[in-house]
Amino acid sequence: MEEETPKFSSGPQALQWKRLRRLNLEGVRLQYLTSVTVFDRFFSATVLPLLPSSLSPNRITIFRFISIPFILVLLILGYDLAGTILFVLAALSDALDGALARTRHRITKWGIVADPIADKLLIGSVALLVLWKHLGWPLTLALVSIELVLAGSAYIRYSGKLMPAKTVGKMKMILQCVGVSFVLLYGIIPNPSYLLTGQYILYVAILFGLLSLFVYRSI
Repeated sequence: MEEETPKFSSGPQALQWKRLRRLNLEGVRLQYLTSVTVFDRFFSATVLPLLPSSLSPNRITIFRFISIPFILVLLILGYDLAGTILFVLAALSDALDGALARTRHRITKWGIVADPIADKLLIGSVALLVLWKHLGWPLTLALVSIELVLAGSAYIRYSGKLMPAKTVGKMKMILQCVGVSFVLLYGIIPNPSYLLTGQYILYVAILFGLLSLFVYRSI
């Protein structure tokens, strides 16, 4: 069965389609990668119009990379509020760069590769710094170990081929960010309910990580 030829012949969407075809992203993989989600539409209608047109998805991803050492330094020095705010902004940037790339047809090879790496560095580094202090080593090690195993298995399975993260992988990232945010909030306002909420959300994130690894085989 031949792959359906796109109905567009010019413009950003056509350029993106040709670019991704050169990366051997076709068929289901191409459709999955370029499909606009409900969250993408929400951000497209609310936040994205506020961003300058010159801002590319890759620059947002670069911001996430750059923000990581600043978040760690702020938390180490005891500026928990500032560190938490910057972490939330960095986590939000994960949704923004994807929404911007898909709704404006600006998906690139660098973005496909760099986006999950930035996610794992953000979550892994903050988890090692903060979670063990409030929730202990077992949960922290489980969270970080799953990320390392997912990254390693993705490298072995795909052997250099590009594979976009599946929905379950994205849900894992969202749950991790929300869970870590509650733990960071507990560091600012020591309300036990914040810590308990963050703990249970991170348990669910670990479950999604295991599903990513053993069931859906995504990163």
